[in-house]
Amino acid sequence: MEPQAGGGTPLAMRARRLWPDRNPLRRAADRAEFAVAALLLVAYLAGVPLTALAAARRAAASGLRTERAQAGWHQVPVLLHDAPTPAGSLSFPVPWPPVLARWASPAGPRTGLVDVRPGTRAGSAVEVWIDRPGGLTGVPVEAADVARRVLVAALAAPVALSVMLLVLWAYAGIFLDWHRMAAWDADWAVTEPQWTGRP
Repeated sequence: MEPQAGGGTPLAMRARRLWPDRNPLRRAADRAEFAVAALLLVAYLAGVPLTALAAARRAAASGLRTERAQAGWHQVPVLLHDAPTPAGSLSFPVPWPPVLARWASPAGPRTGLVDVRPGTRAGSAVEVWIDRPGGLTGVPVEAADVARRVLVAALAAPVALSVMLLVLWAYAGIFLDWHRMAAWDADWAVTEPQWTGRP
């Protein structure tokens, strides 16, 4: 099959038809708008997997560091005093009162305030986490929590990237619309006298 005169191959003709500047009335602002849209689309397609991967890696590394730091945590305090029982009905949630407790630590016995269920009796064992030096701490992060954080980070990063690119696209559209209006006003200032006969 021979190339068509003046048009190149059928594939080249099809590609030329798809080119956004085929319209002779297309202004510079229209070409700029297409270029901005193309750049933002490329940034989105390249950025989604990269941001998701980077966020997931960061969340996984943070979770791994936390798990390592919590490796020596364990439980075992014993109450020294009774926990107060609040007056009235226990059918509604009530805050857990802090009660003085004692526990063993690598540096020897330690004491501190521990939040326990109301009405807990002195001498009862309660589940409270302590760190390696023996200080009170929170509940350690579990592997499922780390996996959840990685998943949330991997999903949230592309969403944040999409929002950022949409905001850029909106600002670019506002700027280009302002540029178009200024160009139309300038063209009308030249054309109006020819139509109306005014000087």
